[in-house]
Amino acid sequence: MTQTVSLSFFRFAGPVARAWALTMMGGARLPLARTPDIGFWKLCGSGTGEGFTPIPNTAVYAILATWPDAETAYARTQSGIFATYQRRAAEDWTVFLQTQTSRGAWSGQSPFEPTAAQTNGPLAALTRATIKPSILTRFWGRVPNISEMIGKDPNVAFKIGIGEVPMLHQVTFSIWPSEKAMAGFARTGPHADAIRAVRDEGWFREELYARFAVHSDRGTWNGISPLAKLEAA
Repeated sequence: MTQTVSLSFFRFAGPVARAWALTMMGGARLPLARTPDIGFWKLCGSGTGEGFTPIPNTAVYAILATWPDAETAYARTQSGIFATYQRRAAEDWTVFLQTQTSRGAWSGQSPFEPTAAQTNGPLAALTRATIKPSILTRFWGRVPNISEMIGKDPNVAFKIGIGEVPMLHQVTFSIWPSEKAMAGFARTGPHADAIRAVRDEGWFREELYARFAVHSDRGTWNGISPLAKLEAA
């Protein structure tokens, strides 16, 4: 069996639905923990603007989870607590991933299991970090600029900033058409400068970097599957 990672996004319209989603940051923990076959999981909020800013977006939430295989991932992300979110949300989209590389830790764990399989198709990149409080000003001085650059890159099909704890526990997620396009962005400009600062100044208490093959998706985001942008290109 090949581990499959699901990342589900939910958009909520109106104050009642958004208030419900906020309370579920605590209320969904037990149902998620009791979901059959689920492995590692995280509930996340999101950022506003270009997708990765210190200002929370109260309309968008995400659930990341690992599963023993793709078939199980498809089934479980349409039932239980996931189905509850889908009924309440104005829009939802889930992307299914298989890990190519992963290094570092998330909450003291190594949640993603790399496979030997390679792909010529689209790739996703995920970066997760626990930021040291002493460098918050420097971190948030750089990251929104990086996020804006990603948004302007014609190659990126999807990108978002999510996190477990505002300001301190942050995740970036983006989808690219190829390894060449992803690497071209990562090695130049403000992103490369920030990576050097991370290494030289020790910004993070804990960090994880993972790359995934994009397996498939379900649902829409802004009225269309983000993967359709890649197919059109």
